[in-house]
Amino acid sequence: MIKNIAILAGGDSSEWVISVQSAAQICEVIDPEKYAAYTIAVKGSTWTMTDAVGNEHHIDKNDFSLRLDGHKLTFDCALIAIHGTPGENGILQSYFELIGIPYTTCGVGTSAITFNKFATKTFARETNIHLARHYLARKNVTIDANEVINAVGLPCFVKPNQGGSSFGVTKVKSVDMLPQALVDGFAEDNEVLIEEFIQGIELTCGVYKSKAHNLVMPVTEIASKKEFFDYEAKYTPGMCDEITPARISPEVTELVQNSASMLYDWFGCKGIVRVDFIYSNNNLYLLEVNTTPGMSKNSIIPQQVRQMGLTMSEVWGWVIEDSILLKR
Repeated sequence: MIKNIAILAGGDSSEWVISVQSAAQICEVIDPEKYAAYTIAVKGSTWTMTDAVGNEHHIDKNDFSLRLDGHKLTFDCALIAIHGTPGENGILQSYFELIGIPYTTCGVGTSAITFNKFATKTFARETNIHLARHYLARKNVTIDANEVINAVGLPCFVKPNQGGSSFGVTKVKSVDMLPQALVDGFAEDNEVLIEEFIQGIELTCGVYKSKAHNLVMPVTEIASKKEFFDYEAKYTPGMCDEITPARISPEVTELVQNSASMLYDWFGCKGIVRVDFIYSNNNLYLLEVNTTPGMSKNSIIPQQVRQMGLTMSEVWGWVIEDSILLKR
């Protein structure tokens, strides 16, 4: 029997467009012989599905259903493709837990922690992973710029504590640059992380684990043609080389994969997760744990899946079925 799958896209952050692109690609690749895919656009309290002729159908959030052709349509699984709030920070996860619908990402607590960069570092501190020096600043709380720079050094990065796709991120090279960098960061979030710059190789590794599957994916090297892997470098063709497998030794590859796998377990992850690192002076530094990574055709996870000789259709099938099984 064909299962109804809701692919949630959009959200309330600056990453709306990227999320919609991810959702469109997921909808294209999941097996139509097994799944009927419906894209649900989420914007604030408005959740809609647009049918083939352009009519909008509103979701009844009491039970996550909609009326289609005079019939009530319910869903077997929610595939969350929203980057940022409410899909990456535990809010949607809380909703689906409340109404009892299986979903494909990490749980409430894990999503909330990993979306918060400062909380991620705090939680990871008990592992053997290296962490860049960092300082948390809050909007409307005065900080001593010289004190901060003395703590983290120059250059440093100023980034929204909660957010992705490098929106609001600035590389600060002098104390004079810090005030405007904070303004840009606070435009995205009420908290900003000021973080030591680590010179090294940016590496990332996807992981998917369940009772039935254990995928630790090939490592990708990110070689930005800009100063850092910002929004333009991520999404403008030719601005970045994403090399899979990475141009690193077998020993470093094993270190990255083992660390990504360990952190997946440490944070209690579920679904497809991508862990980002910097390798510098024989040390591996954790950057971020991405619990709803990009899924457009040329995104990193699909690249890594192809390198394994698998298809995203296969992998999404596993994720959906494992998520449904976990809820039973």
